[in-house]
Amino acid sequence: MSFGPRLPSAGAVALLIAGVVLLFLTERKEADAGRERQSDALGERVEARVVRVVDGDTAEMATLPGGRNEDVRFIGVDTPESVAPGQPVECFGKKASRFTERLIQGDRVELRFGTEERDDYGRLLAYVYLGQRFVNAGLVHHGYARTLEIAPNVDFAQRFARLQQGAANTGRGLWGAC
Repeated sequence: MSFGPRLPSAGAVALLIAGVVLLFLTERKEADAGRERQSDALGERVEARVVRVVDGDTAEMATLPGGRNEDVRFIGVDTPESVAPGQPVECFGKKASRFTERLIQGDRVELRFGTEERDDYGRLLAYVYLGQRFVNAGLVHHGYARTLEIAPNVDFAQRFARLQQGAANTGRGLWGAC
């Protein structure tokens, strides 16, 4: 009789693998559900029509139905300046503005508000959705914006930080040009 190391049976290995896969899928499902709960926990949702893109992270929008025109600043992102009075146009500022203009100009969008609905300039602060597209996240992902975390509107700060790191690592957009 030998008392050396004993190898696990094929059944035990299969059971271990199934357990790890199940744990991974459960954690992933909970994380996805958490993201949905997070976005559902955001404040009011309003439809709007984009009247004019001011720059990469701000647009004039008419809230619907029949609402008034409002300047809307996209929460959590900061594109290089392209129209700030008394400031030079920053590297990639015009490209960021054109990207936002091509993406949403004249379109109907959904605005989702965070905890704080207006900034110090009186602009609405919103997460902007074009159908299923999350515009704020797209700006960061494609390298047209950096993250801008200002409490209490930090619902997607971690997601934006990951997207920014990916854009920076691959030299997308401003990360490869500026």
